[in-house]
Amino acid sequence: MPKSSLISSRTFATSMISAWSSAFIAAIVGFGGTIALLVQALQALGASDGQLMSAITTLCIGIGGLGMVLSFWLRMPVVLAWSTPGAALLAASASVSASGLNWPIAIGIFISAGALMLLVGVVPMLGRLAAAIPSSVASAMLAGVLLPFCLGLFRAMESDALFVIILLTIFLLGRQLVPLYAMLLVLAAGIGMLLLRGQLALAPGGPVLGHIELVMPVFDPAMIASVAVPLFLVTLVSQNLPGLVVLRTSGYAAPSRPLIAGTGLATMLLAPLGAYAVNLAAITAAICTGEDAHPDKQKRWVVGVIYGFFYLLLALFAPMLVRLFISMPSAAIAALTGLALIVPLTGAMEHMLANKGERDAAIITFAATASGITLFGVGAAFWGLTAGFAALGTKRLVGRLKC
Repeated sequence: MPKSSLISSRTFATSMISAWSSAFIAAIVGFGGTIALLVQALQALGASDGQLMSAITTLCIGIGGLGMVLSFWLRMPVVLAWSTPGAALLAASASVSASGLNWPIAIGIFISAGALMLLVGVVPMLGRLAAAIPSSVASAMLAGVLLPFCLGLFRAMESDALFVIILLTIFLLGRQLVPLYAMLLVLAAGIGMLLLRGQLALAPGGPVLGHIELVMPVFDPAMIASVAVPLFLVTLVSQNLPGLVVLRTSGYAAPSRPLIAGTGLATMLLAPLGAYAVNLAAITAAICTGEDAHPDKQKRWVVGVIYGFFYLLLALFAPMLVRLFISMPSAAIAALTGLALIVPLTGAMEHMLANKGERDAAIITFAATASGITLFGVGAAFWGLTAGFAALGTKRLVGRLKC
C-alpha cells in the first residue's frame, strides 16, 4: 500500500474514532446529567409511569431523528436536546396544587409552546420580536424558576445529609477538574451509593424497550398563558438562541429559521406522546462542533448524525432507565436535580445582572418568579415576566418624559 494511502487511512480512522467518542460523550452527558430532573418534572405534571416512559422515549426519538436529518441536510453537526430549564419550569408550575394542572392539560401546553416556536421560525417579524426580548428579564425569569430546585438540594440534607454532602463534594471537585463531566460523575456516584445501600432497583413490571402512549390534549387558556408562554420563552432564550451561537462560533452559517421552526414543529407533532420540548443543545453541542470532534469542518456533520444514532439507542432502552429513576428515594432525586441546575442558575443570574440599566427590572422579575405566586389561576413565571416588562416600560416612559 502506498505511504500516502496508509497515512490517509490512519487519518480517517482517527477522525472516525474522535467523531464516535465525541458523539457518545455528548449523548451520555446530555441524557444522564438531567434525567433526574426530567423524571421529577413529568411526575409532578401527573404523568403515569407509562406516560413518563412514553415521554422520554419520544423525546429521545425526536432528538435523535430530527438531529440526524438536520445534520445531513444542512451539512453541519446539529445537536439537539430537551430543555433543562423548561423541565424545571414545568416542575415548578406543577408544584402549585391549586393550578389544576394534569397530564392532558400538560400535553396542550407542550403543543402550544411548540406552535409558538414554529411561528417564530416561520414568521420573520415574530422572530425579530423574539430576538428583541430583553435578555435580563428572560434570564431573571429563568433564575427565579431554577432557584427553588437548588435550594431543594440543601433541604434534602434533612433526610440524607451524608448522601448530599458526598455528591456536593464530588460536584465541586468535578467542576474544578473536569467541568463538562461533573454531573456525570455525580450521577454515577449517586447511583453507586444507592446500590450499595440497597435503595435502588428497577421498579417491578412495565416495559423494558421503547414505549409510547398517545394522549389527547386539553387546551386550558389560563395554563397556556401561565406555563406555555414561559416554556416557549425559556426554551428560546436558554436553548435555541445559545445553540445557534455555538454553531456560528464554530464557523457554521447556521440558518435560524429552519432550525427554530424545525424544533417547534417536532415538538408539536411529538407532544401528544409526551415530548415537551425538542430544541437545540447549547453546552453539549460544543462537544460535537469543535475540531476535537472531527478535524475536517466540512465532514463534521457526521458527528451530529452519530449523536442522533446514540439517542435513538437511548430511546430503545428509555423505559428501563425510567424505571431505575422511579425507584430512587425522593431525597436523592432532589439532590441530583439541585446539582444539575446550579450551572444553569449561575448563567441565568450572570445574564440577568449584566445590564446595569435593567437590574431593577431583572430583580423584580426574579423575585416575583421565585415567589411561586399564583393569581387568577396563572403561575409565577408569567407574573414575573409581566412585572419585569412593566418595570422596563416604566423606566423608559420616565426617561422620555424627562427629555
